[in-house]
Amino acid sequence: MPTNRRGIRYYGAHWSVLGIAVLAAVLATPFALDALAPKDLEWGRLSDISQTYGAVSVLASAAALVGVALSLAYQARQTRIQNEETHASAHRELVLLSLSDPVYQVCWEPPNTPVTEERWRQLLVANLIVSMWSSDYKLSIMDDRTTLAVLGDYFRGEIGRAYWHNSGPSWHQYFDHSRDARQRRFVSLADEAYNAAAAAGPPILARDYFAPPATPPGR
Repeated sequence: MPTNRRGIRYYGAHWSVLGIAVLAAVLATPFALDALAPKDLEWGRLSDISQTYGAVSVLASAAALVGVALSLAYQARQTRIQNEETHASAHRELVLLSLSDPVYQVCWEPPNTPVTEERWRQLLVANLIVSMWSSDYKLSIMDDRTTLAVLGDYFRGEIGRAYWHNSGPSWHQYFDHSRDARQRRFVSLADEAYNAAAAAGPPILARDYFAPPATPPGR
């Protein structure tokens, strides 16, 4: 996943330190002026300047708070990305475990459509692929146009189309009432791409994906 987590941590810490430093400087300035000012300084004349300083200090304080807010936003995004990666990793390990031994495949929910054991293994891998694109869309790595293009191309194939025919209803069951608007939107885009692919004609069969090996000369 193309996410620069180190950069997020750096900029988050940078904004936090900068915001705290600016705020501390603003708060300390009046005391520093009082300590350093000459004894005969006309404080009455300085009051007009202090009013201007007060306005500037408010702006500086606001800028510091904005910096802290930006830092918190960066950190929240980092946490969300890490949670997504942890979830995806756990899902991938479970699928790989299921593929390693057929006895584990019945530990998942039964297929929505009758399929062979071989097709079920193919659908498990297809689930990993579509879930990867779902995660990319949730993190705004892919926009609507890119998602439609990727899914539209995927559903041209037999396995991809069989996957959504079997598992699309489950995606709707899980996410139609979810508070995650981008997850709901991804399911809608997948439906749109699937329907467009189906309207365009039959899928490309798995056996037709690759050309047969070339026959060596003289045979």
